[in-house]
Amino acid sequence: MTTPAWPTELRLNPARDTLTISFDNDERYALAAEYLRVESPSAEVKGHGGGPRLTVGGKRHVTILRLEPVGNYAVRIVFEDGHDTGLYSWSLLRELGQTQDEKWPAYLEELAVQGLSRD
Repeated sequence: MTTPAWPTELRLNPARDTLTISFDNDERYALAAEYLRVESPSAEVKGHGGGPRLTVGGKRHVTILRLEPVGNYAVRIVFEDGHDTGLYSWSLLRELGQTQDEKWPAYLEELAVQGLSRD
């Protein structure tokens, strides 16, 4: 089990297509808006009521409109496509950073299998 890490900085790049998060244990991850959008913890993506996970295509050019703090444990990411229902906890953001080398290729494979496009 990994020890909890606390975020020290969330920084959105000028193009608003990458969120960089730094943690107090010196971990730092640059997460593309597209990656964050398709890995959203919302029911829309994760499946309503325990249903199957939805593969979301067409998000290659999605950007982040704003970040909204949620208590001291998460951030709501508001995307320019109107999606704003996922709460990204600090542990989820860390996990997405740690596993993006596995999750991203798996997502691309899901798109191909389902005949979906990133555009």
